[in-house]
Amino acid sequence: MASWVLSECGLKPLPHIFPRPRTGINPSKARFLHSKKSITDLKLPSVKCSGDFSRDRNWGLKVSAPLRVAPLEGEDEEERINGVNGIGNNKGVEEEEGSEFDPGAPPPFKLADIRAAIPKHCWVKDPWKSMSYVVRDVVVVFGLAAAAAYLNNWVVWPLYWAAQGTMFWALFVLGHDCGHGSFSNDHKLNSVVGHLLHSSILVPYHGWRISHRTHHQNHGHVENDESWHPLSEKIYRTLDSATRFLRFKIPFPLLAYPFYLWSRSPGKTGSHFDPNSDLFVPSERKDVITSTVCWTAMAALLVGLSFVMGPMQLLKLYGVPYWIFVMWLDLVTYLHHHGHEDKLPWYRGKEWSYLRGGLTTLDRDYGWFNNIHHDIGTHVIHHLFPQIPHYHLIEAVSIFSVDQPTVLNHL
Repeated sequence: MASWVLSECGLKPLPHIFPRPRTGINPSKARFLHSKKSITDLKLPSVKCSGDFSRDRNWGLKVSAPLRVAPLEGEDEEERINGVNGIGNNKGVEEEEGSEFDPGAPPPFKLADIRAAIPKHCWVKDPWKSMSYVVRDVVVVFGLAAAAAYLNNWVVWPLYWAAQGTMFWALFVLGHDCGHGSFSNDHKLNSVVGHLLHSSILVPYHGWRISHRTHHQNHGHVENDESWHPLSEKIYRTLDSATRFLRFKIPFPLLAYPFYLWSRSPGKTGSHFDPNSDLFVPSERKDVITSTVCWTAMAALLVGLSFVMGPMQLLKLYGVPYWIFVMWLDLVTYLHHHGHEDKLPWYRGKEWSYLRGGLTTLDRDYGWFNNIHHDIGTHVIHHLFPQIPHYHLIEAVSIFSVDQPTVLNHL
């Protein structure tokens, strides 16, 4: 599926993200493998954080895999043998050229090391700035709908569907930020805005927010991840032929999201609409009921509008863009969590950790769509620290950029 998507859409995976180890390392002495440059020799690019389409970007990130660092000058024999943070380095400094990254080895740094490198202002949430993006997107949504209804031309409708479906996806991303708490520090504001945005595109806000939190907490874990995880042979054999066909044959996986909301992924039970689902704990049931009621109210509104304007007009104004939005969501989710030429590792048991799981995500560059869907392509740093507002993600990522290929560039 990945090969087809990438070849058809022309999308290339961004170079992966890696942070430089900080704990116990003297930047003036540390050397990158296959390079004579030290950490202090690296030139970090300047970053401009503005809200327009012309802002400068640097996607010079090289790997999302752990960075290997040659032993420090003057280190003792035990450190040379054990390597950085206890990771074996039996070959010492003279590691063979072209050696590959071992996904089975734990990262030679901690989550706190990455957090410490991110500027403090990148963690600051500005509710007014967040609301300005909501206002911008809502104005565009209503403007597109008004223009399409006024022109009512079959030359215009396909253009409208593509544009409006993309804007529905942008609304989803803002509601996604509310769910993570990166929209603002006000829980009530996050909940109100999140419900308005997600309900308008038929997403149960709290139900999805909770399952998405489960995804972030368990990403990269074969059994515990929430969606798009590999299926075991045992589970695969239990699937009927129709489920296998719809899950693995293009274009049906791109239309999966509404069905996932109702019944989750194969091998899992429950529903995002059912407060008694095993997705939720008892204390969350009230929130789930609230979101289900809001979803039902939106569905009722759409039914009412179909009587007012006619079902065909509603299909053109809302129905087709909704499915374009679903395709955006499924496509982006797949691209961020699956490799292409090199497959991403998945873990289980003691091999899995939050850091290792988060580092197996991928960044993607969507060109001028980046601004429209709020930099969702900067996905690795988002997975590690989902509380960073979307308008600070580019700067937070660029802290770890390097200009030369001095590290292993694949998983």
